[in-house]
Amino acid sequence: MRIDLHSHVIPRRIIDAIAADPETFSARIEGAGMQRRIVHDQGYAYPLFPEFFDPEKKLEFMDRKGLDVSVISPAPPMFYYWADADLALKVAGLVNDGVADMVAGYHRRLRGMASVPMQHPDAAVAELERVVREYGFKAIEIGTSIEGAQLAEERFRPVLRRAAELGVFVFAHPYYVGSKTGLDCYYLTNLIGNPLDTAVSVANLMFSGVMDELPELKILLAHGGGFAPYQIGRLVHGHKVRSETHAHTRSDPKALLRRFYFDSLVFDPQALRYLIGLVGAERIAIGTDSPFDMADEHPMATLDAVPGITPHEHHEICCGTALRLLGEGR
Repeated sequence: MRIDLHSHVIPRRIIDAIAADPETFSARIEGAGMQRRIVHDQGYAYPLFPEFFDPEKKLEFMDRKGLDVSVISPAPPMFYYWADADLALKVAGLVNDGVADMVAGYHRRLRGMASVPMQHPDAAVAELERVVREYGFKAIEIGTSIEGAQLAEERFRPVLRRAAELGVFVFAHPYYVGSKTGLDCYYLTNLIGNPLDTAVSVANLMFSGVMDELPELKILLAHGGGFAPYQIGRLVHGHKVRSETHAHTRSDPKALLRRFYFDSLVFDPQALRYLIGLVGAERIAIGTDSPFDMADEHPMATLDAVPGITPHEHHEICCGTALRLLGEGR
């Protein structure tokens, strides 16, 4: 079985809501047919591909890429972390109910992942509990930061703790928040900014003591963990020589890195080989980022090209890790 843990959707419920009331949702739908796109008041826009909202189109994509199951998650612009509590909870409800709509009738091939309004932790916990209770979701997707606030901050701890208690894994995914100095050309906000945001989040989660405090917490990192795995030696060295890094934890950063899970979305087989050697295939799962243009169009070919990949490693990345995270395997 080949399971994709990084596959995005924008359900019809939230699309229809934006179309009906663009002022409330600070976004609008432009164009028609294959030319439709979502334009946000913050200044970013992207095509509204049928795969975002049509489960049949999602299955067609999966078939083309040789995937059996996708765990569908909201596209990061649907986080709405800037919104007040009422709007944020409304958006989360529309999105999550819409994800459940897409999964209904396709349980053999689709699983749902929810979004929660992290900027309002009490509401986020309530929505987390609701989607587990009503839909049996096994995962939530959250930003690597919350409008510039680090996920490691104490105010977000109740959400992470409740996820761990419920056996729900957390998919940490960077998202676009304004411009970033030096990254405003060549699409570097995404190409460099996204993996950088993940690395910063990982370092904060490590050094703040969050990973020590919540030993049952399972966090899946997008894009192969960003830059964190490839500079872990620097964090290890810094932890030895800088007092700031062990103010809240004495745990070895390399050991803490192996607490995380990682998707396979690094595009380069050599990079994936390194990641396997560093954290083990038991911590890695397929990720495609479909249907965005930064998706891996040939995820199985990328995996098959990993130098010296063993049958065990191949199995774990294809399905073993994902099944355990979903509570469907040992």
